Amino acid sequence: MTTGFGFPFRVAPGGRIRPAGDDDAEIHGKIVQVLFTAPGERANQPTFGCGLLNLVFDPNSSILAAAAEFTAGQALTRWLGHEIAVGGVDIYVQDETLTVEVAYIRRRDAARQSVHIHFK
Repeated sequence: MTTGFGFPFRVAPGGRIRPAGDDDAEIHGKIVQVLFTAPGERANQPTFGCGLLNLVFDPNSSILAAAAEFTAGQALTRWLGHEIAVGGVDIYVQDETLTVEVAYIRRRDAARQSVHIHFK
């Protein structure tokens, strides 16, 4: 039995909480949660997340991108490894925009997917 909330979540008939949308939307939401949650932000899971938003005010450089790629890949593998196999995390730096691309394979059906997130 799976417990916890999806992201985003909805209340299903009968009062149960269910993830909104299809499997792709549910996994996309979980990836966003891991990337945007800073370690220490969750009371009962202090090591959850990778703290990508903490890097917003750091100087934008290829060194920052490489560190963020490693950190994000490790966090996604740790927290979502039972649902996805992370194929790669690529972070592109252009002017003041940081683009994060996560390529993954859903373990349930071996479907290849990707998520693109832009920071300005």
